[in-house]
Amino acid sequence: MNHRRVLLRSALAAVLCAAVLPAWGAPERARREENTAEAATAAYMEELRGRPRALRAFLRALPKGADLHNHLGGAAPTELMVELAARDGLCIEPDTLRAVPPPCRAGGRPAADAGHDAAFHRRLLRAWSMQDFVPGRETGHDHFFATFEKFDEIETGHMGRLLGEIADRAAEQRQFYLETMVSHPAAGVAALAARAGHDRDLSRMRRRLLAGDGLGRLVARARAATDRAMAEFHAASRCDTPRPHAGCGLPVRLITQVDRAAAPEQVFTELLLGFELAHRDPRFVAVNLVTPEDGAVALRDYGLHMRMLDRLHGWYPEVHITLHAGELVPGLVARDALRSHIRQAVRTGHAERIGHGVDVLWEDDRSGLLATMAARHVLVETPLTSNSQILGVSGRRHPFGLYRRHRVPVALATDDGGVERSDITTEYQRAATSHRLGYRALKDLARTSLEYAFLPGRSLWRGRDAFTPVPECAHDRPGTSRPRAACAAVLAASPKAAVQWRQEEAFAAFEERAARGRGDAGRRR
Repeated sequence: MNHRRVLLRSALAAVLCAAVLPAWGAPERARREENTAEAATAAYMEELRGRPRALRAFLRALPKGADLHNHLGGAAPTELMVELAARDGLCIEPDTLRAVPPPCRAGGRPAADAGHDAAFHRRLLRAWSMQDFVPGRETGHDHFFATFEKFDEIETGHMGRLLGEIADRAAEQRQFYLETMVSHPAAGVAALAARAGHDRDLSRMRRRLLAGDGLGRLVARARAATDRAMAEFHAASRCDTPRPHAGCGLPVRLITQVDRAAAPEQVFTELLLGFELAHRDPRFVAVNLVTPEDGAVALRDYGLHMRMLDRLHGWYPEVHITLHAGELVPGLVARDALRSHIRQAVRTGHAERIGHGVDVLWEDDRSGLLATMAARHVLVETPLTSNSQILGVSGRRHPFGLYRRHRVPVALATDDGGVERSDITTEYQRAATSHRLGYRALKDLARTSLEYAFLPGRSLWRGRDAFTPVPECAHDRPGTSRPRAACAAVLAASPKAAVQWRQEEAFAAFEERAARGRGDAGRRR
């Protein structure tokens, strides 16, 4: 019996040992080294917890996947928006501080004055962002959403310049892919929608919109504008020169954002345009509904918008859908409005990802909803800073931990880093401090963001939420050797796997540096 117990204990110890070793099927010694490097990095991060500046430097260098929830205009630095307004000769309205085409009316000022008037420049920064904002008569929610109309004129004219800027910042923050939400000129969409009119029969309305070449012209116009924007991006970032900017190396994809506050016929037309673009142009990968979810029209038509998406998904099943859903709290809306928005987005709107998801705390059958999201692998795009500024929800009051406990996939995002005066490193720092996440959890968040990115091709991983490599790459260790033929073939055929591999190479280098830095620090002590 004793001999049998010894054998059983030995077998159990072997199983447990194998469970904690990394998934890569490298030689035993190499696997131990990799596991040791990760453990040393995790320990080093814990040593930095009481030193905010050192922790931020560590997290800034941490590979951080992708920011899957951001808006082009809101993501760009406010200083750049002011600079572009001056370059375009725009005027600043006296009361609203909105940038508008010249001539300047009475009381208005040229945006160029901000270049030599520090007080005026500071006033624009505060009006166009959350810089120095203190809630009072105006809430964080109202101030945040009011910023966008102030620089709308700039965003539409400089899509490429803004893309270049946020791509550079993403790369500098150790990200490997960029998805961003963009708008298309509303005038042509509104005119076509008005001609078609609203029809409760969505199939008939779609046929009317596709008849003739009205929608086709809008698609062509949007693609041409994107061509110009990409050319501007590459020129401004010197992508075709010997010294390109960091952002030139990032794959970039676009999401069409649709104004949910518009009339039903315009919302459907904008959605159809977004689906047609994603169907015809690989640069466009998804659609999303934007503007405040608590707006009167958005609340009234929420169910209608989900039904529109349900029909469009049937016609364009290959087009991805990600939706702002649950960006609500009690007091912002009546209790009834908190009961089903996320559920409708998932079950009727076919959302593969949802942005914010804060009101899950008040949804009917919360446990059932969380189980559905976990089973369907619906990702929650979580911008912790945005939720704090707009909704006043942070720390333990935030459902970030609730989603994680129920195995719902989550990824950190910025939402609008320029407006918020924030960045993706800040999001990771909030997760590390307010939610007490360690290095391995943060590493999984970064991996999750790329796993749920709308990039084509096979994943590097066998399962969506378990980071075990596909068989072809199981015997290759990123960052230490070139992949063998079978794995190289997977990477060559899949843009997604290729980006994920780049991040794994970055993790290997990061952990090696962190382990070495911890050792150096220990010797200094």
